[in-house]
Formats: sequence, structure tokens, C-alpha cells
Amino acid sequence: VVVVGLGMTGLSVVNYLLSLDRSLTIKVIDTRENPPGREHLSSQVELHCGGWNQAWLFDADLIVTNPGIALATPEIQQALARHIPVVGDIELFSWQVDKPVIAITGANGKSTVTDLTGVLAKAAGVKVAVGGNIGVPALDLLQQEADLYVLELSSFQLETTSSLKLVSAAFLNLTEDHMDRYDGMESYRQAKLRIFKYAQAAVVNADDSQTEPPSFSGHIARFSVEHDADYCT
Repeated sequence: VVVVGLGMTGLSVVNYLLSLDRSLTIKVIDTRENPPGREHLSSQVELHCGGWNQAWLFDADLIVTNPGIALATPEIQQALARHIPVVGDIELFSWQVDKPVIAITGANGKSTVTDLTGVLAKAAGVKVAVGGNIGVPALDLLQQEADLYVLELSSFQLETTSSLKLVSAAFLNLTEDHMDRYDGMESYRQAKLRIFKYAQAAVVNADDSQTEPPSFSGHIARFSVEHDADYCT
């Protein structure tokens, strides 16, 4: 397994993989000369810094990329062209989690809503673990005893997530952001909409039609500050 990008997320991926099977061959590539987290990296994991190592990528059975690395990156595209699977930490989380998961995305306010959802669940007596794009990396949450996971998910994380099953998914709003990564607002929106792929229920913004999934078979709840909706503030 080749992990692309160290830092907090990359380190959580390495530690998670080692916890599954310490006989795995894990290598880490980071284009930074001195990536954060290297001092905590296991001595059995090779680290390549300061650029790409295409030979490692081409030899991988699985590539786990940091959300900060776009799938459009030429080196990642070359690996995909060789049919090497490329996933992110949220996809690894989805393969392992066996408890209900709620996820929240949006251009603005997702951290607040994620935190608030965790607080409400805890107040209701639910043993909850909160993290993802904020606070604790998703894979580290699996080490906690929880009956419910609440994740904040960025569009970057959703790009490499394809099988996450959710009891509820929320898309709060869409405003122009990350245009250095996407070729337009529609590409950015499509990345966000991936949150609904395997969701049982969708929470969307009645004041922002861009948050509505084009087709969805589950229950949809709408909130609004301007119109009649299921939830109005």
C-alpha cells in the first residue's frame, strides 16, 4: 500500500493499516521536504520526501491519497491508467465501520453542524464519535467505542469515496470555493453530491437548489430560512 501525503490524515492511515496487518508493506510519498508527522512514523514504513516516486506508485496494490492531492494530479492519473485503485481515508473507513454514520458537507457551516449533531446525539444518550474533516481523523474514530459516527466531509474527501453507507447525509449549501482545484462550479457540486450515493436520508437546503440530488430514492428533508420547508429557522 502506498500512502500519498503524510500529516495527520496520512499518519492515521498508516497506523490504521498497521493495526489491521503488521505484515503489510506500507510506503509513504510526500512531496514536501519535511512533512509533518514524520517523527511519529513507524520505522517499518519507508518514506520518500521532496517529490514523487512513480516506481512506488506503479508497484502498488492500493494507493491511499491525502484529500489535498487532487485525482487530476498527473502522477495519480498515470496510476489510475494502470488500473491501480486509488482511495482516500474515508473509503477505508467505509470498509471497516459497522455502526450508523451521519455525514455533513457544504461550502460553509459544516463544522458547526457536525459539532452540533454530535452534541445533540450525546444529549440524547447516544455514544457518539465526531470527526473526519475536523478534529479526529475518521480512521482514528474507529478506535473509540461508539454507537454512532458523525463526520464532516469535504469535497476533496468525497472525490475518493465510493461506498460510504450513511443513515443520513446533509449538503448544507454551495458557494464558489476551491476553483483552483475544480474546472467550474458544477464539478465542485458533483463532488459534494457524492455524499448521497448510499445514503438512506438526505438533508438539503430549500434555499439553495444546488444542494438537491438529481435523483434520490430515500427520504429528503429540507430546511430553510426563506421558504416553507420541513425545518424552518
